[in-house]
Amino acid sequence: MAKTLVIAEKPSVGRDLARVLPGPFEKKSPGGERQERWLEGPEHVISWAVGHLVQLADPDTYDDKFKKWRMADLPIVPSKFKLVVRDERSQKQMSVVKQLMKRDDIELIINACDAGREGELIFAYLYEKAGAKLPVQRLWLSSMTNDAMREGFANLRDGGELATLEEAARSRSEADWLVGMNATRAATIRLRSSFDGAVSLGRVQTPTLAILTRREEEIRAFVPEKYWLVDASSRPTTSAATRAASTPAPSRGSRAPRRRRRSSRRSAASAARSPSSTRRAGPSARRCCTT
Repeated sequence: MAKTLVIAEKPSVGRDLARVLPGPFEKKSPGGERQERWLEGPEHVISWAVGHLVQLADPDTYDDKFKKWRMADLPIVPSKFKLVVRDERSQKQMSVVKQLMKRDDIELIINACDAGREGELIFAYLYEKAGAKLPVQRLWLSSMTNDAMREGFANLRDGGELATLEEAARSRSEADWLVGMNATRAATIRLRSSFDGAVSLGRVQTPTLAILTRREEEIRAFVPEKYWLVDASSRPTTSAATRAASTPAPSRGSRAPRRRRRSSRRSAASAARSPSSTRRAGPSARRCCTT
């Protein structure tokens, strides 16, 4: 039965992907190794790159004369960049991935490396170094939830759609190589009498180090200066005129303040208790009038 090979960027991601693919998956390793190198399922084989398995080769890989650092040999600009496996640990995983890509039952490869420029570069270098020829589809994930992974596998993209992103990643990598290899050798040769060992320069490393150095010089050159603190105190004004000026007048139709309503009720009550000119006269008044 034909199977699909899924290449993740890290082992942890490969195990996460196995959760949403048809299982069960069995851990596999070559030669009885304890460390798992891939997962085998009924329809999918999952393996991983463990970061950058493959990198650009050093200058002496192109010509033995570059083993010696001489100004006459600069600049070193390869017509075509070569790829090498990073180290011995990477070589073991690279051998596994290469064998999986050459298996007869594998008919499709899914690039499941991180969604981004570096993920494209990791897979592109690995695919090229392995000499694979199988068609490639891209799993593009922005989330590692089960629903997001299922949706990603249901909507795989053709590998060619991201060719420009891969080219951008290659350009960045090759620019780093050109600046780093040539600038480091030139600076080391010129400053050999002043420094022990290599003077490392790089496209990103050097300007970043310059920023840190400039800031450190500013800190060391700092000269303390005298300064003054201004203290001020204030008290609230409590005069009647100030309170009256700050109290807004009630708007037309608004309810009167509670204090005014209470005084109005008291005035009405006192008026009810006082005699009025319209009330009936008492007995003394009648007697006065009858005499």
